[in-house]
Amino acid sequence: MPRRVLVTGATGTVGRQVTAQLLEAGAEVRALTRSPVGGVRGDLSRPDSLRTAVEGVEAVFLVWPFASAEGLEAVLAVAAESARRVVYLSSAAVRDHERRAERLIERSGLEWTILRPHAFAANTLRWAEQIRASGLVREPYGLAAMSLVHERDIAAVAVRALTRPGHAGAVYELTGPHSLTQAEQARIIGEAVGRPVRWEETSPQDARRQMLARGWPPEAVDGILRAQSEMTTGPAPVTTTVQQVTADPARTFGSWAAEHAGAFRAEEAG
Repeated sequence: MPRRVLVTGATGTVGRQVTAQLLEAGAEVRALTRSPVGGVRGDLSRPDSLRTAVEGVEAVFLVWPFASAEGLEAVLAVAAESARRVVYLSSAAVRDHERRAERLIERSGLEWTILRPHAFAANTLRWAEQIRASGLVREPYGLAAMSLVHERDIAAVAVRALTRPGHAGAVYELTGPHSLTQAEQARIIGEAVGRPVRWEETSPQDARRQMLARGWPPEAVDGILRAQSEMTTGPAPVTTTVQQVTADPARTFGSWAAEHAGAFRAEEAG
């Protein structure tokens, strides 16, 4: 078992869980940070800055936070000076830059595992403010279906691949155990917080204007709305990969909502 693991994106939704679960497994964790405190310093946009971080490391959990794979090849070359294994957090969408990143990783000479999670359960936190204020979620595409995956389960698969044999060359598509429409997700959040949460359908045009007003790039807004529209055609795919890798069934969205109910409760808005 690798005893020293470098975790990039260690403060992110999945990275925090990877760090915690590695520590529970007895691994030594190096959390990459651009800050002078709270981890080992390094910047993925400056590969030469990573040499101290990767020294003596046996495995790397890789989150690539850029919309281009440019620079990744150099980062992988530095990682390979010490590490022998990399686990890359891609996505089920496999966007162009993610596909390019996957190909670079496959050619890196490292043992690799690729994770392709579907939509994060944590994405529903974007509704927290309006649920606290009104008990409503106002968005388009209430019938868009997703198999939301708990960040703990993504991390659990990552930790197995980082620390145990048998995962080299694997591409894991990760989902939760159920396909749920967005309207159903809102209802389940209501059950968790103890008061009804209703879905109020709005137009895609209104949603687009609101996202642009928040400063979102137009191409990202259009991509999100297009993807949600496509999700209204039927149930989302569900895999059993989490259970196959970890021996534990994937957590339900209801369990995630119960853990995070405080974020949606009106009395905790302040």
